Amino acid sequence: MTTYRFQAEIKQLLDILVHSLYSDREIFLRELISNASDALNRVQFEMLTNPNVTTPDAPLQIRITVDEEAGTLTISDTGIGMTAEDMQNNLGVIARSGAKAFIEAMKDAKGNVTAQDVIGQFGVGFYSAFMVADKVRVVSKSHLPDAPAMAWESTGGDEYVIEPAERAERGTDVILHLKEEDKEFLKPYRIKEIIRRHSDYIAFPIYVGDDETPTNKQQAIWRRSSSEIEDKEYNDFYKMMTMDFQEPLHRIHMRADTPLQFYALLYFPASSEPNMFSLRKEPGLKLYARKVLIQEYCKDILPEYLQFIQGVVDTEDLPLNVSRETVQANRVMANLSNAITRKVLNELGRMARKNKDKYLKIFKEFSRFIKQGVVVVPQDKDDIIPLLFFNSTHTDSLDDFWTLQDYVDRMVENQQDIYYILADDPHSARRSPHLDAFRQRGIEVLYFTDPIDAAMLMGLTEFQGHALRSVDEADIDLSNIGQSTEQETEQPEPVQEETFETVITRFKAVLGARVKDVRAGKSLTGSPARLVSDETGAARNMFRINRLLDKDYQLPIKTLEINPRHPLIHNLVNQIQAGHNALVDAVIEQVFETALLQDGIHPDPAAMAQRLTLLMQAATGSSVDELDFQQAISIPEPESTPDFSADDGDGGIEDAEFADVESK
Repeated sequence: MTTYRFQAEIKQLLDILVHSLYSDREIFLRELISNASDALNRVQFEMLTNPNVTTPDAPLQIRITVDEEAGTLTISDTGIGMTAEDMQNNLGVIARSGAKAFIEAMKDAKGNVTAQDVIGQFGVGFYSAFMVADKVRVVSKSHLPDAPAMAWESTGGDEYVIEPAERAERGTDVILHLKEEDKEFLKPYRIKEIIRRHSDYIAFPIYVGDDETPTNKQQAIWRRSSSEIEDKEYNDFYKMMTMDFQEPLHRIHMRADTPLQFYALLYFPASSEPNMFSLRKEPGLKLYARKVLIQEYCKDILPEYLQFIQGVVDTEDLPLNVSRETVQANRVMANLSNAITRKVLNELGRMARKNKDKYLKIFKEFSRFIKQGVVVVPQDKDDIIPLLFFNSTHTDSLDDFWTLQDYVDRMVENQQDIYYILADDPHSARRSPHLDAFRQRGIEVLYFTDPIDAAMLMGLTEFQGHALRSVDEADIDLSNIGQSTEQETEQPEPVQEETFETVITRFKAVLGARVKDVRAGKSLTGSPARLVSDETGAARNMFRINRLLDKDYQLPIKTLEINPRHPLIHNLVNQIQAGHNALVDAVIEQVFETALLQDGIHPDPAAMAQRLTLLMQAATGSSVDELDFQQAISIPEPESTPDFSADDGDGGIEDAEFADVESK
């Protein structure tokens, strides 16, 4: 027996590895199984290329056994094995890989980085065994015909020993003397659970105890040719991975050899609603390196707006850090992310063009995710815009969806801008008074009725040189655009200008600071009034964005436009002249609040109930006391426009970075 001393820093380094590096203690088994798989790969290569120096054949396998009485867990393989010199070099690699430099780097970091950030060059996965073991013994026999079996043993202190041992066939036994608090790893069911989670696709069979049936599947479906896999097998794998009992809407099975070698199998779930039985508790893809699970939820492969996609990615080229729990931020990972993201966007674009019905099933479920990409990943905007579909005034059916390109192709004479209306739902949108003038001239308007649409407009301001403009903008002039599609009908004469000024004055007096201005509306036809905004850009929609983010918001102060030809305004003139002040004020309140309601920004629609009842009484000939009207009119003080806390119940974006968007 020969005793060797580690360098002085090794004990300190082991403490860092055991207590700071690994967040999940069960990872030790994955590391040791991966080492065994590497040893089997090496001996397999030797058998093919150098059979004369390899010991007689033995089945290529890994076997894990437990001895509860002795408190030991043994991981055995029939791989390439080690000589005494190999043990010094391989199991002592931690002492030869700059341990002192590593410790100094950790000290210099002063807590600003984790161990993973600086130790990618250290191959110390074997030493994760000391997380659960207070002594590790390795017995190994090299594949070389005349090499004797040797043993390496350490308690994780300052020394290790190498001595002769007994082993009949080539390979290695790693024997862990488990700590008292880690005896859970002596249970076969626990061992099998870890294997299936982390090492299910190791290419060699892994046996537990006396079982003669491998615990692991060995063959990864994503590495097989798509031509040999039937739909049922694809769907069964998806259901097993996610516990989602619905079949996915679509899948992408891809492989690449250059410039990176990787395999990917991605699924689009049938629903955006999380499955209560789902095994996937977070967004992110399963990331494998050479069929070994590295990350259960890798969020670095697909951008946020595609995080609803489920699946696996397996690469041969990814350099790993020491723990394999996170990957180094490097060019390989960036290239992998770019390649897979481009493939997904290209596939969605192809579907949107060639199989619109199938694509719309995906879009209806995950539109809120896709739309946020316009804002949060502007470099992908050109690929995302063709994926956006909207209802519009082009047809009455809400089952018809159109792209921005469809809209531009249908533009009428002299039209330069793309017009849209923001509303809470399509039914509210198409009843909006803002559409009167657009319908009259045959100008199409897009319905932006998803809560995310207001935020989307922060990144979507134009398309092919055509500005996107809201129909409630105050300065829109449609007089030279298109042609009137309505037959000339006899319109009531407008209220005389001098009398109309009296109406304007009364509106201003009643509404006060709740409106920016009150004026005659030039584009109104069938509606008595509408609210228009003088603001442009993101500012005009900030209250909707804040409401979506569940933040306090203030109602926008807009200009109220009144239709001087509408019968209601004519009637108001008569009531003003008759001195029915309370009734007039109640009607003005109702006109204003109806405009708020039509724009989807009324803070408390139920508050209108009492006033509406009194107005209906008056309209049907009942006598209404003036005091009742006054009590039904709730007019806030001019400088007290309230903040309203949003709670639209739609979930959605949780912070200003537009992360974790949740679809209905």
